[in-house]
Amino acid sequence: MKQTRKKLPVDLASFEKMRTENYLYVDKTQHIYRMATEGTFYFLARPRRFGKSLLVSTLTSLFRGRKELFDGLWIAEQSDWDWQPHPVIVLDFNSISGGKPEELKQELSYRLNNTAQQFGVSLEAPGIESRFEELILKLFEMSGKAVVILIDEYDKRIIDHLGRGTERMEIAKANRDMLKSFFGVLKGQAVLDKLRFVFLTGVSRFSKVSLFSELNNLRDISMLESYADMLGYTQQELETCFTAEIAELAQKYGVSVSECLARLAREYNGYRFSKQPLRVYNPFSVLNALNERDFRDYWFESGTPTFLVETLKEQRYHLPAIEGMQVSPAVFSAFELEHLRPEALLFQTGYLTITDVQEGIYTLDYPNQEVKHALAEALLLDVSETRNVAISSLVLRLPGYLQREDFAAFFEAVRAIFASIPYDIQSQRDEAYYHTIFYLLISASGITAQSSVLTCDGRIDMIVAAAETIYIIEFKCNQSADAALRQMRSNRYANRFQGGGKALRLMGINFNTDTRNVEEWKLEPV
Repeated sequence: MKQTRKKLPVDLASFEKMRTENYLYVDKTQHIYRMATEGTFYFLARPRRFGKSLLVSTLTSLFRGRKELFDGLWIAEQSDWDWQPHPVIVLDFNSISGGKPEELKQELSYRLNNTAQQFGVSLEAPGIESRFEELILKLFEMSGKAVVILIDEYDKRIIDHLGRGTERMEIAKANRDMLKSFFGVLKGQAVLDKLRFVFLTGVSRFSKVSLFSELNNLRDISMLESYADMLGYTQQELETCFTAEIAELAQKYGVSVSECLARLAREYNGYRFSKQPLRVYNPFSVLNALNERDFRDYWFESGTPTFLVETLKEQRYHLPAIEGMQVSPAVFSAFELEHLRPEALLFQTGYLTITDVQEGIYTLDYPNQEVKHALAEALLLDVSETRNVAISSLVLRLPGYLQREDFAAFFEAVRAIFASIPYDIQSQRDEAYYHTIFYLLISASGITAQSSVLTCDGRIDMIVAAAETIYIIEFKCNQSADAALRQMRSNRYANRFQGGGKALRLMGINFNTDTRNVEEWKLEPV
């Protein structure tokens, strides 16, 4: 009998539904077994849409002893897991409403009461912390089994308020302080020996001083090599588990399977969560691309963190410096509401990832083209304060103009985009400003570009790579395109790109701060 192909679990986070309704599940249970047998208290940070909720759902089924759901998976076939059911408390902050602390307390109280009713116990304690403790103690007493606590997206009611003004920031701080006290219950001596397993997920890694000081026994596995691929798909998993879907996508685009795999990697691979160079695909984007048989920016379409864009604007962050930035390990846990660091925000929200580690210094860059293109588009629209459909259309035409070497049309479009930017946001009309806008519109168009490239003789403002040509670009303000060309020739910027098989061209661009636009551009072959 022909086996029915498994359905793709697009935007599905229920392990039970995946296992009972013929959905494809990429087996991550060896990681889960290691975690559940080696310790008790864990925290894992990953960007949104990366499978955190599915992991929590899988752990729920595991600790409830639902062995039948794991048939054929590593943990059922090759481990000594005992399958003893435990009482499980799940707090999913994705579904917990409540803006201010009092509203959040009420919602948490309702969830605790609801869990108690499911187990046939009643809660009498007045405060939210004492009620949480009472639930743990009563479930242990009722079952004789240690209790499992699973908390998904713990930080949602904090970060949802960021980037929305001073009043909302104060709400975020109040919610943080309330949750700090609430999570502190898990450290108390009254419950400590009544807990079998505690697992928290979120996007941000608040420092232990600010949020987890009451829970200092929490093991953060977010950047451990042994858990680097617990979420997301490795290259091997992609090619092994999605063979038919990849072949169909390749057929639709009229390319070979290897060419299709290369494009999938460019668009959706690249996330790295440890010192070791193990990279994973964003599962949400891959599943959507294979299901729709189309390459699009799926992850970004599902939502842009407002607070990230607002923070970058407020701090006047030099956006071209995003590429290849170097940071210390401290940045990975530097999430403080009082001192939001753009580098920490960009990494923890998934817009930057690790590309290299040398002598304790981490190099960060965009994980893939999907993220770079989509973030640049969002920032361009926000920085330029325009939602003009015609401008978006011009941005999308830039790659075609460049490919055809129609530079007159290319710069006509660039000038139209600059002209659309309101005068009042151009108060700092210096070279860095024009560099930033040009960088954003090039990146948003999908053109392959790299900003601020170091050479032995200086720093190149921008490199743009077309199919057969590399453009080496220098910007000037209130000078001339010739001055830009002279600087590139004098500093021998083209030397590092010679012998690569592509034609090389120098491109000088001069901006006029009075007209707030490109005044002059010149091209010169190398």
